[in-house]
Amino acid sequence: MAEVLVYVDHVDGAVRKPTLELLTLARRLGDPVAVALGAGAADTAAALAEHGAVKVLTADAPEFDDYLVVPKVDALQAAYEAVSPAAVLVPSSAEGKEIAARLAVRIGSGLITDAIDLTADGKGPVATQSVFAASYTTNSRITRGTPVITVKPNAAPVEPAPAAGAVEALAVTFSAAATGTRVVARTPRESTGRPELTEAAIVVSGGRGVNGPENFAIIEALADSLGAAVGASRAAVDAGWYPHSNQVGQTGKSVSPQLYIASGISGAIQHRAGMQTSKTIVAVNKDAEAPIFDLVDYGVVGDLFQVVPQLTEAIKARKG
Repeated sequence: MAEVLVYVDHVDGAVRKPTLELLTLARRLGDPVAVALGAGAADTAAALAEHGAVKVLTADAPEFDDYLVVPKVDALQAAYEAVSPAAVLVPSSAEGKEIAARLAVRIGSGLITDAIDLTADGKGPVATQSVFAASYTTNSRITRGTPVITVKPNAAPVEPAPAAGAVEALAVTFSAAATGTRVVARTPRESTGRPELTEAAIVVSGGRGVNGPENFAIIEALADSLGAAVGASRAAVDAGWYPHSNQVGQTGKSVSPQLYIASGISGAIQHRAGMQTSKTIVAVNKDAEAPIFDLVDYGVVGDLFQVVPQLTEAIKARKG
């Protein structure tokens, strides 16, 4: 069976959920070969093998931490040349999409970004995308070179499928461009204890109807009762009510959780573009004519300051 390269997103050896989802999709196309780079790369092998990686290519060098994405592109290209894969899959983060695009240019291949599903039909991978602000769903295939595809988080379930996971060292020769831009400082993001927004299975978002930064405590309380991430509309972010890093929408982050709860969000097209691929959507809004209700699976016409706290208490009571 053909081999499929999977770029591993990990933090000091802890494999992040989108990579495990990629392994599920890669098994539809062939035998997954994982590429883990940087500090802790070798520590990823057990988790990757548990989820289907037949082989784990690892490389560690100061360049991966000290410089931007080019050293990682060099390494992924080295893996591509060593394996000659049927496809290359990369998590659809900001960094992942840059790595994938640079690799596609180098190897003369087509690129598909932000896929929400992958299938194989005998002619190669077919990627499903949600396009034009999620107004259409398309099926696409790459017609030139080896398909390079980035896949959005929550596009597939995490399914264990134990495999050999043989660890092999990847020989990497860094290009002259690899050291062109150096990282001079890092500031750790302050942890909220909540899931990462783009990876969360449940997202609770607030918008203009929240009416001020102090009222986001209501949104946070609901999110915490569900073990969810907190999002915000552009209107709330622009007003300074919540950090930009939590913005969901066309100019913010794109999410595809199992459950998305929108409170006090009218449903402008820019926001819908960032959450319309959510599996189940619930909206709370006092305006029965709000565009968000055209999109939802369940809608509650009511004052979020009454509805959301009641929902939070009901969830807590059920858990208790």
